[in-house]
Amino acid sequence: MTNREVIVEAFDALFRARDAAALDRYIDEGYVQHSADVADGREGLRELLDALPQDATFELHRVVEDGDLVVSHGTFRGFGPEDLVGFDIHRMRDGRAVEHWSVEQPVVAETASGHSQTDGPTEVTQPERTEESRALVDRFVQKVLVEHDFASVPEFFDDDRFVQHNPIVRDGVSGLGQAFVELGRQGRSVTYTRRHMLVAEGEFVLSVAEGTFGDRPTVFYDLFRVEDGKIAEHWDVVADKPADLPHGNGLF
Repeated sequence: MTNREVIVEAFDALFRARDAAALDRYIDEGYVQHSADVADGREGLRELLDALPQDATFELHRVVEDGDLVVSHGTFRGFGPEDLVGFDIHRMRDGRAVEHWSVEQPVVAETASGHSQTDGPTEVTQPERTEESRALVDRFVQKVLVEHDFASVPEFFDDDRFVQHNPIVRDGVSGLGQAFVELGRQGRSVTYTRRHMLVAEGEFVLSVAEGTFGDRPTVFYDLFRVEDGKIAEHWDVVADKPADLPHGNGLF
């Protein structure tokens, strides 16, 4: 069974079948937790599951596997007062999850582009282009998002074609530029200061970074889809970086 298959099966067992014994099958005893909301170890995850209402559900939208890392993009319903869209990253070893990172934000009814936060292509169709996609997104995140080299933007896109799933940004490279300008006018400039992880498979690449949104320390998870050597589509989750965590492992 691949790491991808293990994670898909684990989510189904834990959040649909509500099989408590699945924790011992899929989660390593030394499980290291980086989530802002869950205590460390297998027992921290058990406490979360025990506290969930019976009607809580999880819908999986897409999965990216990169070596021992598996990214899942999904919607959590019934986990709190609002439905949440989130990314989870699991590090795998010998068929079990040994480490976990995650971030969530509320689902919105309408986005600026008219797309939902999760719709669009889901399947990896070009696995042979993994490293090409990784390198492209790596350059984009560093040059544009971290260094603010906006003059380099055209090299990463096919004219204005860019499908956007961020709640407040319209489609197109022009929509992205307008959003940055408007947020700056509002005193809510977006600044990326450090990228921590880059997980890629085929045409999909997830960047995990931190920075600020206005004056608030912020965590940025950005999933890009690459098409014909250009960035074609973007999903993200943006969340405040908490000052305190229920463990000592840090967010990253």
